[in-house]
Amino acid sequence: MILENIATAFGELANIKTIILMLVGVAGGLVAGAIPGFTIAMAVVLTLPFTFGMPATQGLATMVSVLVGGLSGGLMAGILTGIPGTPSSVATTFDGFPMARRGEPGLALGIGVWSSFCGGIISAVLLVTLAPQLARIGLEFNPWDYFMLVIFALTITASLAGKNMVKGLIAGLVGLLVRTIGEDEAAGIARFNFGSDAMLQGFNFIAVLIGLFAFSQLLSDVRDPAQAKKALMDKGSVHIRIEHRRALREVLTRWTIVLRSSIIGVFTGILPGAGGSIANILAYDQAKKTSKHPEKFGTGIPDGIIAPESSNNAVEGGALITMMALGIPGDVTTAVMLGALLIHDVVPSPTFIAEEPVLAYSIFIAFFLATFMMVGLQSFMLRVFVKVTRVKMYVLTAVILGFCGIGVFALNNVEYDLWTILWFGILGFLMRQFGFPLAPMILGVVLGNIAELNLARAFAITTDLSPFFTRPWSLFFMIVAVFSAVYPMYQDKRGTKTWTLYYPALLLIAVSVPLFMMGGFIRPSIGFAIMVGGIYTLYKARVTHKATAA
Repeated sequence: MILENIATAFGELANIKTIILMLVGVAGGLVAGAIPGFTIAMAVVLTLPFTFGMPATQGLATMVSVLVGGLSGGLMAGILTGIPGTPSSVATTFDGFPMARRGEPGLALGIGVWSSFCGGIISAVLLVTLAPQLARIGLEFNPWDYFMLVIFALTITASLAGKNMVKGLIAGLVGLLVRTIGEDEAAGIARFNFGSDAMLQGFNFIAVLIGLFAFSQLLSDVRDPAQAKKALMDKGSVHIRIEHRRALREVLTRWTIVLRSSIIGVFTGILPGAGGSIANILAYDQAKKTSKHPEKFGTGIPDGIIAPESSNNAVEGGALITMMALGIPGDVTTAVMLGALLIHDVVPSPTFIAEEPVLAYSIFIAFFLATFMMVGLQSFMLRVFVKVTRVKMYVLTAVILGFCGIGVFALNNVEYDLWTILWFGILGFLMRQFGFPLAPMILGVVLGNIAELNLARAFAITTDLSPFFTRPWSLFFMIVAVFSAVYPMYQDKRGTKTWTLYYPALLLIAVSVPLFMMGGFIRPSIGFAIMVGGIYTLYKARVTHKATAA
């Protein structure tokens, strides 16, 4: 069955038009990722309207290609200019820029390219292996479980908010509020439209995304007239060549760093809200701690490029695992992918892989193919990147904004969607200026409708609240949601407050309870092992507390 699905999915992608679109997607992603300030999420959002008229497999393959290209594109700006093209390439600049400045930009770029390739391939293998296994669990889900799953996902806003906890929660609530405007899908009644027929249709999801991310970023880039007249990069050579053979040899001799960093990236991606910006720093830190020469990090050594680039390319494979197996967006870009699925009438949920196996496996294959395309196109797109960075910012902004408007209007031919871009662009700009994170709001917009529909379905079956607490999966996600909401506080107070000693133990013991309730042999066994670990951790915490008190 799996081989049949893979063959069918490969057949869907194996046509000239799709391959050309994927090549264009990878190329566009490489340039977009290389331009500082032009995030991967922004590139994927801008691509989405143009995929609306395509078949689902073709549209999603194109978006996956932009995603893979964007992940690798950030290293070009980081290594050549010292300015990371994307947040997930910050750590790459620590050693990449010194190596380039030392006179070896071709080697630095080559190490980055091949590290990205290895990280992407390892991530793709784990995606194909883990996602279908996790998806089988999704067949057990009912409306109560879906609702609590979304509640858990919404607690991720606390992680996405960073230190601005209150602002992050406000942004998330605003996102939920935006999804309530228009016609109620469950009851079919108008809500918060203030008598306006235009507002009755609600705000177009894609227009909201483009307004919040793309338009607000463009407004930020050109608000200073002097800055708007500058190009991104005034100096640079178009004659830089990537040293593939030498770089590949350097990467292969450090295969342990590649493997470790890729696994860090995958599992960071699986954690909703973490993302490449955390993974690349974490992988760099681990490479430095395990190195025999940690003092050389920051001077331009290959290890300092291999670790972050392997991890940040592996992140999206992990994020796609949670999206495809559980219906939770691992980060902003996979939240946009969820939106793409909704546009193509595919409801993202834990049953997605079982219900749409061909589409799911086409995403797997597209991730593989795009990773190979990235290596082939990197050298060519390097020359394009250097030329794009010579364009004045106000010209670049005008061109991008024009594409935004055309793409959104082409979706429904509705003028109101253009106003939506404007309103949410201004809102996003103000949020940026006042320190409100945009990611929690996007999560609210994406997940709000799913939560509301499943809550309505649950109450249509029974008004009894007990299934939310007695069903194993519902209880599991409720427990994890509570601990997830408290986690930022635990992280902040860790080592200074007594209760933080008991947090890990209480989490393990609490999570083991719903596993016991699931029946069978394997899950209760896992629950028993987790509970034993929790009790041991609790004992160690008490010993530590007594020792500290004494």
